[in-house]
Amino acid sequence: MLKALIENEQIVTTEPKAKMLRRHADKMVTLAKNGSVAARRKAIAEMMIRFNPLTSKEARQVKEGKESLRNTDRRVIEKLFTELGPRFASRAGGYTRIIKTESRRVGDNSRKVVLQFLPS
Repeated sequence: MLKALIENEQIVTTEPKAKMLRRHADKMVTLAKNGSVAARRKAIAEMMIRFNPLTSKEARQVKEGKESLRNTDRRVIEKLFTELGPRFASRAGGYTRIIKTESRRVGDNSRKVVLQFLPS
């Protein structure tokens, strides 16, 4: 979900998921504001290990040397460091907002929200 949030700058999800994801998104933007090589490596490690484990097919491709970092991951990291980091350079924190909607999810009736990055 973190990748989708960074790529699209807004996602629709349930309220508890949005509150949990908000913390991680703010940490990634803080790394992007720093902009150093170490921060970029930390963001890549966080994205690859914690939020995006490899499927068995992708693990085989990495093992065979066909692929190292997925193209979607490259785009996400690039967007994080070239667009989102500079956008929030003057802001001290609170890069995302949660907007509650009236609709509820079918099945468990949990409240849907929109999680989005703030405009510049």
